[in-house]
Amino acid sequence: MSAFIERLWEIGPGLVEGTPHAKKLGMKFVAIDKGLATLSLPYNVALIGDPRSRVIAGGAVTTVLDQACGLAAIAGFDGFAQLATLSLRIDYQRAAIPGETVIAEAVCYKTTRHVAFIRAVAHDGDPDDPVATAQAAFMLTGPIYKLPEAEEEEE
Repeated sequence: MSAFIERLWEIGPGLVEGTPHAKKLGMKFVAIDKGLATLSLPYNVALIGDPRSRVIAGGAVTTVLDQACGLAAIAGFDGFAQLATLSLRIDYQRAAIPGETVIAEAVCYKTTRHVAFIRAVAHDGDPDDPVATAQAAFMLTGPIYKLPEAEEEEE
């Protein structure tokens, strides 16, 4: 495991749970690797969008997907950087099951000099039966800071 990914494992929970909106929604850091990020959104009655069905609001699903995509973009660039969401498309396939945690799994499948391209899925237990999928692009808004150990590993 690279020094950068090890560092992301150390600070990942703070990057997610320390973000005010993510904290308010109850998002949790689950996992990180090269170009990959997984977050969870535990079921919370405060996030219900329809009181009759008790289904979590679509905006909460969008938010966890956006957050997972951003973290996957950072992991895809192999360095710490400030990012901005350029585009985020969400396709909802079905309602999340009331009472179940929503898992967001994001993959950075390509980076250019300034842009990361990400695909993600949100599910409530079965990635092959998604609640929603996402396609996103994130842009660097500043320089990439690489850990000295990570630069040595690349040589």
